[in-house]
Amino acid sequence: MSNSLEAIVSPQAAPEAGLAGGERAAEKGAAKRKRRWSTKLAAAVLKDIAIGAAIPAALLALWQIAASAGYISPMFMPSPASILQTFGTLATSENLLHHLLVSMGRAGLGFVIGGAAGLLFGLLTGLFRKAQYLLDPSIQVLRLVPHLAIAPLIILWFGFGETSKIAIIVSGSFFPLYINTFLGIRNVDNKLFEVSRILGFSPLKRLTRLILPAALPDILIGVRISLAVSWIGLVVAELIGSRSGIGFLINEAKQNSETSVIFVGIIIFAVIGKLIDSVMKSVEIRWLNWRDSYKG
Repeated sequence: MSNSLEAIVSPQAAPEAGLAGGERAAEKGAAKRKRRWSTKLAAAVLKDIAIGAAIPAALLALWQIAASAGYISPMFMPSPASILQTFGTLATSENLLHHLLVSMGRAGLGFVIGGAAGLLFGLLTGLFRKAQYLLDPSIQVLRLVPHLAIAPLIILWFGFGETSKIAIIVSGSFFPLYINTFLGIRNVDNKLFEVSRILGFSPLKRLTRLILPAALPDILIGVRISLAVSWIGLVVAELIGSRSGIGFLINEAKQNSETSVIFVGIIIFAVIGKLIDSVMKSVEIRWLNWRDSYKG
């Protein structure tokens, strides 16, 4: 009797066990893919940094040798060892971390606002001809106005507070993402639009499934450039009337003739900017490796 019951129950339990085993296998596979992506991301960033650091490392070695031999004036250009010592002093006083976080917060907020506006207007002018005829000429005129030319006007409007600094960063980060989004959409192959019409895609589905993936390489280039311009705009914003941030440290060091502190600020700007660019390059590798033509 028990054998007959087992024969009845087993065929029903087996599919359930197989289903549970399949779910566990899928979860393990997803976890493995996530770990593999994290490992690839870290390896790509480290490889990019290691290769790119070869020339700066050689220049630093020559710089230190020349400074130790007395060929360079410490007041004009301190040795790398002296700059490193100054960096250690600033880092242990916790002032450096505070100023760095303030600067990164300003640059990040300015990029988010300016980049989002650039992406939105790029989509608008790229998808609709009438919007292009109406908006693009005015945007192109504003794009050719330099940062330093509009900075005094922004300060006159908003004062020396945080609003003026964010506005300067926004004004720079908007245009690269706008231009690259516009060009990316306009360069989408017309065959994709024909395919979407044949398949009966809705406008939203056509945008998300065909247009944006095809324009993604140009959009990501725009993001990288906008991030770089945001970081550069941060320097302009903080050098013109600021009480915190890395630019403030540089300006204060200039007034006190502390050349080594100026070099610390410049190196921080360069290193953080390079790290941001390396992360974005890794994101491009992740998001564009499905394209046959991608050679990143």
